[in-house]
Amino acid sequence: MSGGDVEPLVKPFYLDAAPGRRFCLAFEPAGTHCAGGVLYVHPFAEEMNKSRRMAAQQARELARQGYRVLLIDLYGCGDSDGDFADARWGLWLDDLERAVTWLRRTSSDRVILWGLRLGATLAMAFAARTANRPVALHLWQPVVNGEVFLTQFLRLRVASEMIAGERQGTGTKDLRAQWGAERSVEVGGYEIAPQLARAIDDIRIADLPATGAPVHWYEVVADSAVGATPATQRTVEAMRHRGAAVELHVVNGAPFWATVEITECPQLLKQTASVLGHCQ
Repeated sequence: MSGGDVEPLVKPFYLDAAPGRRFCLAFEPAGTHCAGGVLYVHPFAEEMNKSRRMAAQQARELARQGYRVLLIDLYGCGDSDGDFADARWGLWLDDLERAVTWLRRTSSDRVILWGLRLGATLAMAFAARTANRPVALHLWQPVVNGEVFLTQFLRLRVASEMIAGERQGTGTKDLRAQWGAERSVEVGGYEIAPQLARAIDDIRIADLPATGAPVHWYEVVADSAVGATPATQRTVEAMRHRGAAVELHVVNGAPFWATVEITECPQLLKQTASVLGHCQ
């Protein structure tokens, strides 16, 4: 039974991990029935902060539908232990394993992964590598190509230096050379270790093995009548060719994870809640 308009209870806590602890928010299911567990996998660096409001709004709505929703700050991110400079792809995958195990213990075996941007790609990678697999994946604007994503991220520093007039001739190749020399690179206050950079560079979402779980891909565009980008369409087709059951949802909205001001995308919230509501 759904809780309707009942405001869900939100419980902050720390999940024991190694190393340190991970900060979590659990949105408790409204009503008397738990429809299952939903794990939110946040995006990379500043995109995480830009997306907090959207994540909380979606979590509350899903809790009203009867889901127990867990938001976890991955190692080195948010209020969890560790520094971003110490973050590693493998540690983040381990964090998802712990979080899914917690949800299975507190909710049911029916656990759904919901991720945004690089978090969506991380969720796919986790589902492909573990026996503790989700029953479905809901991907908000997943990163298709890790190397392209990381190069775009490095351009933020290049642009910042150009505006400040601090250095001449610095480009993404120069910054990548620092990783090649086993040195970390700082971008916008986030220090990225070469080990993490290499792992992100290697990710291609179309190359990940199909898990058997249905995949719902949500693409945010300025005009949904135009449809998803050709790159997204090619990636979805490649995933289907590898055996993945992918359904593409195109919604109108702004790229809230990257806007200067905190922005919302109501249509994305509504579409995701509708799809998950029909999955009960």
